[in-house]
Amino acid sequence: MSLYVHLTKRSFNKKTGPMPVSTSSANTCPPSCRLRKSGCYANTGPLRYRWQEVSEGRKGTDWNTFCAEIAALPAGIPWRHNQAGDLPGSNGIIDSRKLALLVEANRWKHGFTFTHYRPTAENAAAILAANASGFCINLSANGLAEAERFARLGIAPVVTLLPEPITGAVTTPRGWTIVPCLAQLHDFITCVVCRLCEKIDRSEIVGFVPHGSQKKTAELLARKLGCLGDFPEAE
Repeated sequence: MSLYVHLTKRSFNKKTGPMPVSTSSANTCPPSCRLRKSGCYANTGPLRYRWQEVSEGRKGTDWNTFCAEIAALPAGIPWRHNQAGDLPGSNGIIDSRKLALLVEANRWKHGFTFTHYRPTAENAAAILAANASGFCINLSANGLAEAERFARLGIAPVVTLLPEPITGAVTTPRGWTIVPCLAQLHDFITCVVCRLCEKIDRSEIVGFVPHGSQKKTAELLARKLGCLGDFPEAE
């Protein structure tokens, strides 16, 4: 199946703010994503229709053309890869060659993304190489316990679903600090302003509260993989 990617040069999403964002076809989502069938925010609202258009090839370009579009962006610009979709790959394995093309295109820019690919040895090597070259790939966890496991790998920054909202930092039993997404917490903050998720060397785990019409499924998954009651507030 063909891979399609659409680049929106200026997003009107109130959380991301006016930055370039991409959308990749649904066939990029790995089998390991537990939200693939239910619970994904991208399967709701206006984004659902944009994602469907890209997945069906009615919008977007091939991978090489997309990388050329990224290379043409101004130096220093922040941009988000994949408001929907994941990294190129198949059968749960990241396509390291395609990823390397994107990493090269991102040179002098501040691209960031999130992935639900399992950090197997092969995938971990591809993710680590991308981060080392300046393209920020966050490991996406589905709960606090999984987030701790990912953080201990030391290959990438980590984000996680939260089973319930938090208004400040909390500390896990093993000492990891989880901070809330500020764009979810405050209407006046956007990704363009915050830019925490593009920081490759950060130690904090960023927590997201599930949203969209399928948020209940995501909340149940997050509760299964860690409860906030076990996590004290950070000092």
